[in-house]
Amino acid sequence: MDLLNTLVDKGLRRELPTREEALAVLATPDDELLDVVAAAGKVRRQWFGRRVKLNYLVNLKSGLCPEDCSYCSQRLGSKAEILKYTWLKPEEASKAAAAGVAGGAKRVCLVASGRGPTDRDVDRVSKTIEAIKEENEGVEVCACLGLLSEGQADRLRSAGADAYNHNLNTSEGTYGEITTTHTYADRVETVQQAQAAGLSACSGLIAGMGESDADLVDVVFSLRELDPDSVPVNFLIPFEGTPLAKEWNLTPQRCLRILAMVRFVCPDVEVRLAGGREVHLRSMQPLALHLVNSIFLGDYLTSEGQAGQADLDMIADAGFEVEGAGTTTLPRHRADAAAGCGAHAAEGCGAHAGGGCGPCGEAAEAEPAPAAEAPETQVPGARTDLVAVRRRGAGTDLAPNA
Repeated sequence: MDLLNTLVDKGLRRELPTREEALAVLATPDDELLDVVAAAGKVRRQWFGRRVKLNYLVNLKSGLCPEDCSYCSQRLGSKAEILKYTWLKPEEASKAAAAGVAGGAKRVCLVASGRGPTDRDVDRVSKTIEAIKEENEGVEVCACLGLLSEGQADRLRSAGADAYNHNLNTSEGTYGEITTTHTYADRVETVQQAQAAGLSACSGLIAGMGESDADLVDVVFSLRELDPDSVPVNFLIPFEGTPLAKEWNLTPQRCLRILAMVRFVCPDVEVRLAGGREVHLRSMQPLALHLVNSIFLGDYLTSEGQAGQADLDMIADAGFEVEGAGTTTLPRHRADAAAGCGAHAAEGCGAHAGGGCGPCGEAAEAEPAPAAEAPETQVPGARTDLVAVRRRGAGTDLAPNA
């Protein structure tokens, strides 16, 4: 196809596709899906070879968030039967992180529910970062605590944080339909604060919330302009008890097209296959490794993931290899640029599970409101039975799924 040849050429030159070309990728028929995967795979291999970076999530504080993000099982008014607990102690978080590192994770992503951290929260997370790094030599740590106040990004970096995650999630034009308690501009500002502090910025999206193809292209083009080191792609996990509980808009084929479009628009950036991959890609997950160069190992924040050993087997069976701790994730030109501006590390960061918490921290308590009833929008092929709430790992007495 002329379209795919053009996109491969642009990807190898790090040239931005046109909006029309990006939209055309999302509109390709299923008969041409393997051609799309093969084309985007050439771009992925050019910049990342056959390496797959493993990341591990530690949910520092779960549930009871005052924000109203419609996709989130921890949101204000959520009736999802998830784990709820306050801050893990540094030693508890370090123990949880060690399980992921033992499974091959190169980066640990520390996430906390809420609007954004207080200064006391930053102190708490700083001690946790120090504990994790003391016990796990060479591990990278990413923080995901929500909207940052002035100076907090600098303090996290001084404590040893390598990266900060804050997702845009959806297009600016539709953001107000998903969340009303903060704005799209708030999210952009937090990513920019992290970049200004020298942290490796990570920002991505959630697909499957009822958005149009144009919305998907809008948010990915906005991410390209924001220029994070890592772009996690989440697929909505429609948790019962949230406003988007009935939004089953994805098929494995659509997920692959979305990942290919992200790779063409962000050719030399760490693209992470994040929350919802098990639910929506299912047996097609190995094909996605030809498009992404990073995944999460084991469970997510509030949902079960594929068993850690199954992830490792999948990577090996598909002919890929786990990226080692001594390997720089990003291509040399990006790594050198990051080092030149004082960034700690050139790798990207983690993301939320698709149905898990939005970027969060601590905020004033608010009175829960009932979740709105969502219309049924299930597409053929959806497997609602695959959604499972996490009941193990951090915050429980059970071993993690790493």
